[in-house]
Amino acid sequence: MTYGHTFDEIRNRPVAVFGAGTLGRRIALMFATRGGVVNIYDPNVEQARAAVDYVAETLPDVIAQRDGGEPGEAVAHDSVATASDGAWLAVEAVPERLDIKIPLWGEIDAAVPADAILATNSSSYASGTMDERIRDKSRFCNMHFYMPPSSNAIDLMSDGQTSRAALDSLLSVLPEFGVYPFEALKESTGFIFNRIWAAIKRESLAVVADGVARPDDVDAMFRINWHMPAGPFQMMDSVGLDVVLDIENHYAAENPNLPEGPRRLLHEYVDAGKLGRKTGEGFYRYDDA
Repeated sequence: MTYGHTFDEIRNRPVAVFGAGTLGRRIALMFATRGGVVNIYDPNVEQARAAVDYVAETLPDVIAQRDGGEPGEAVAHDSVATASDGAWLAVEAVPERLDIKIPLWGEIDAAVPADAILATNSSSYASGTMDERIRDKSRFCNMHFYMPPSSNAIDLMSDGQTSRAALDSLLSVLPEFGVYPFEALKESTGFIFNRIWAAIKRESLAVVADGVARPDDVDAMFRINWHMPAGPFQMMDSVGLDVVLDIENHYAAENPNLPEGPRRLLHEYVDAGKLGRKTGEGFYRYDDA
């Protein structure tokens, strides 16, 4: 089976997004910018419907800011099978737990068309750690999004088994949707940008855990010195502190020498239910949650 696709060949086929959380709905948004259908599946039906609402509400502004955009449609599904029907690309964006990802990929692999490309949005796990139930591993890779529609770079990475045709298809087709892939030349935990960001994030957490600074001061220095619209703590709140902690735990499992202070600080917030913007409070309070 070949996984070579052009935009003209796939423009009338849906993209399937599995997971309707903070990133899943944003991924769906970008794939809805060229007039096509995006199928969204989440075991929490209400979350899937909320993702559809987010796409419908946000899409007009995204289309207005780019050339060649055309509003598409997001559709919520209550099964993996119906979400997979006809898809040329399946993107998984569920929590960073292999006990969730591995069985889900088995279901997706059995349901999508034979020529579909499979991609995990995992922030920290290489695709090869979750592919045991995928029959043809040459169609599977990492495709890590950041925070679209404002941060639109993508890390693309093979685990050594992904076909060149699948990778080349993604490199050529994804920019049509306003997202821009950069291929890691070898397998790397954290890919390219996320590996650099992990070090910045970890040290930012450390200076707060050590009592050296407050989160708002760290963020303010990033905004003043680097002219960034948001600092590390604001960005972590947007991603979700539970997600950030899962990622840090994975890095620590690979490298036991990493400092414990950042994870302890995150645990304090997560254990208190303060997960960031999505719960109304994290390092900051949010009245619009």
